[in-house]
Amino acid sequence: MFSHVMVGANDIERSRRFYDAVLGVLGAGEPIQNENKTGQLRLFYRHDGGTFCVSQPINGEAATFANGGTIGFKCSSPEQVQRFHDIAVSNGGTSIEEPPGLREGKLGSMYLAYVRDPDGNKLCALFRPK
Repeated sequence: MFSHVMVGANDIERSRRFYDAVLGVLGAGEPIQNENKTGQLRLFYRHDGGTFCVSQPINGEAATFANGGTIGFKCSSPEQVQRFHDIAVSNGGTSIEEPPGLREGKLGSMYLAYVRDPDGNKLCALFRPK
């Protein structure tokens, strides 16, 4: 359904350190970095057919996060969810909501962890047990 997700960043190098570490947990390699024709730096992380992008805002204004928005990353185990969380926190992210763990609900069992990146974007690491 999605071709890519893009978030804004106020400090592209800080974001690169954060996302290199966090997305490395999922198996994503180094991003492709480019500068668009109006001078903004952008990072493109490609993995499993999807692309996650980090960009300085094209309009030249400060990057802000979406209130109510969350970007979810699929994990292959509860341990990978925990590692995603711990690496995020150790690289400038902030743990939010409940501690990482199993949640039971109408949508079934899910092992979840929520963090905010250094610019405040809300990320979720999710594993669905069978």
